[in-house]
Amino acid sequence: MFETDWKPDKTYPMPLHLQIIGYIKEKITLNEWPIGTKLPSQRALAELFAVNRSTIVAAMDELAAEGVIQGNTGGGTKVINNTWNLMNQSYNWNSYISSGNHQPNHMIVQQINAAESDPDMIRMGSCEPAAELIPQDKIQKILKKLSVSSQPLGYEEPRGSLFLREEICKYLQTIGIATNPSSVLITSGALQGLQLISLGLLHANSIVYLEKPSYLYSLRTFQSFGMQLSGIPFEATGINIKKLSEKHKSKRGSILFTIPTFHNPTGTVMPLEKRKELIHFCEKEGLPIIEDDVYREIWFENAPPPPLKSLDQNGLVLYVGGISKNLSPGLRIGWIVGSEQVIARLSDIKMQSDYGTSSLSQNVAAELFASGLYQEHNDILRKKVKVRRDTTLIALNKHFNAIATWNIPTGGYFIWLKLNEPISMHQLFVKALNHKVLIHPGDLYEFHSNQHIRISYSNATLAEISQGIKILSELVLEQEIGN
Repeated sequence: MFETDWKPDKTYPMPLHLQIIGYIKEKITLNEWPIGTKLPSQRALAELFAVNRSTIVAAMDELAAEGVIQGNTGGGTKVINNTWNLMNQSYNWNSYISSGNHQPNHMIVQQINAAESDPDMIRMGSCEPAAELIPQDKIQKILKKLSVSSQPLGYEEPRGSLFLREEICKYLQTIGIATNPSSVLITSGALQGLQLISLGLLHANSIVYLEKPSYLYSLRTFQSFGMQLSGIPFEATGINIKKLSEKHKSKRGSILFTIPTFHNPTGTVMPLEKRKELIHFCEKEGLPIIEDDVYREIWFENAPPPPLKSLDQNGLVLYVGGISKNLSPGLRIGWIVGSEQVIARLSDIKMQSDYGTSSLSQNVAAELFASGLYQEHNDILRKKVKVRRDTTLIALNKHFNAIATWNIPTGGYFIWLKLNEPISMHQLFVKALNHKVLIHPGDLYEFHSNQHIRISYSNATLAEISQGIKILSELVLEQEIGN
């Protein structure tokens, strides 16, 4: 993945292709593009530098003539020489990079991650709460209290801070989960929980069942460990249990990953009766469940049904939660709830991985729970996020009414927008990015999806939401007319 903020200056007297040649030579000179580096396609470079493809062709031809790059049929174009600085050639890491176990992010995900830091970007794909939604005052209050108490910041025990685990157990009781601190593992965010489960409980040929669509398709967590993702059709009330039954057939080493509450990306909430039905099926089949419940506290009018874990009588459910979505992503506090033997196994893997989540973050989180500030914050957050949702719905009704349909979420951060006509999602993503609007195209969540966009209202301002949806509707219409 090539990332750059540089573009040739069209007001400068030097021809554009010569500026690009100079830039590429500089990258090679600095060993940022060492010998063996495969360059992006001419089309990708044209988009990267915002120039015509003919300009790129001219630059590539000259670099090839100088012996700097070489194009191979079917193999792309690679850097082959550094003739102006032969004494400063770097080691070629390409064979190591390509043979690493962990797969690289989806190309669009890499572009999204790079664009997230652009202060001028309207972020309508982010699931990160805006700065105004993070309780800075409450966190500062806790930090001042901790600084006075001079609490030590050494390593915590393998499962995490006992004080924090006790407070999480009290919180879990309020949503129907009865557990004890020895059955809770503190993680550095919910994503680390999935990574630990992959490393500690599953094998290379495991099958991970999941809803289709699902945000898990945009990650490489399970695939990097050689596991297979098996999508199960989604319906209005959540995962299709009948289809899951047809596909499962008691396959060994399989597990179900599900987001029953404010599903990502559709925002769906699985009703209580279906939760009971799913638990009954999985108990009968001996199919363990990973329940991702990180959006639970972001509800508007009515609290969602209790978690699957609250219905679990046999230790079948691994419950993954955290505070990154509703309180502060930077604290990196998540948790896994499971049987003691599973938590012992996962805590051992975690100690081998990072020797424990930040003690300071754990202390802050524990105080937030113990003081009641966590619940107080959630009450305020729900009202603020509801305003954002309503603003988004007003803008969609104004600009998308004739070209799309959508759900009305009762919580969470997402609206799953379905266009009436299929279009190229990649083209829409690139065009939106060029207009400083960052979206998540549907094919991140379901392969070859060409009618869906995940709209998030968690990060952009109210004005940005209205402006971003207006721009997006114009781009969709432009593309539909072009087709």
